[in-house]
Amino acid sequence: MSTATSSPASASAVPDRQPSTRALRGLDALNFTLADVRDGLGPYLAIYLIAVRGPDQGWNEATTGMIMTIAGIAGLVAQTPAGALIDRSRHKRAIVIAAALAVTLSCLALPFITNFYAVAATQSLAGIAGAIFPPALAAITLGVVGPKLFSRRIGRNEGFNHAGNAVSAALAGGLAYLFGPIVVFWLMGVLAALSIAAMLMVPAQAIDDDLARGLDCAEDESCEQPSGLAALLQNKYLMLFALLAAIFHLSNAAMLTSVGQLLTHLSGKENATSLIAICIVAAQCVMVPVAMFVGAKADAIGRKPIFLAAFGVLA
Repeated sequence: MSTATSSPASASAVPDRQPSTRALRGLDALNFTLADVRDGLGPYLAIYLIAVRGPDQGWNEATTGMIMTIAGIAGLVAQTPAGALIDRSRHKRAIVIAAALAVTLSCLALPFITNFYAVAATQSLAGIAGAIFPPALAAITLGVVGPKLFSRRIGRNEGFNHAGNAVSAALAGGLAYLFGPIVVFWLMGVLAALSIAAMLMVPAQAIDDDLARGLDCAEDESCEQPSGLAALLQNKYLMLFALLAAIFHLSNAAMLTSVGQLLTHLSGKENATSLIAICIVAAQCVMVPVAMFVGAKADAIGRKPIFLAAFGVLA
């Protein structure tokens, strides 16, 4: 989202937002149902390619890792354009729906294609579309609740996101045990349809597009123009934070996928999906209360102590 050309206006400059119950429940439902859609197949991709396709069809750790690397790079490159698109668009709901459809269709195509390049193309498309969700959800949330309630609302969003991950992982694990790993594709399709319905629960008029860009000025004042990319690059604190985020993802992002590959070798393809689902459920059950607590206390405690504590736990 954009920042103002001079010092950002304080949240007190904005009249209190009073979002409707429908809009708030829509945000809850959207974050819950998008949890299993926004990242595509995630760790299940490695299990599917290695355990279901396997070496007989040319899939091993190396080829699977290459697919995930290509898709990850595509998603990374798409992040800045995705943020700019959301920042400028007044049709954020339509963009979220289109991205959900793109991710889902890219993943649902996987059982029907075997060529390495076709798989790489579909998963790259999923990665590019998935880059839409973080800025879109943040912008829609800010546009609905305003800056005063933003921190608490983001915590609630993340709580519902992690709860959605836990529920979908539990369903995937149980259904995969009964019907095989292919069930994760159909579960994703159902959740994508529900996420579209949830997005439509948030009325378009409930989203203030100026607030969603970070232009938090009062109605009787003229808003400053949003700044460009140069303002971001010249802010050493934001650049340092970006570096910290990059290092964090470099060390942490592949952990669950690596666990999935290990479980496939140790337990066989029959149980790998269910076991990785158990790992996801355990992690998300911790993340739900943490997200709610951080959202409620971030303004009082401060962001820096929270990040230091989180990095300390990971270390």
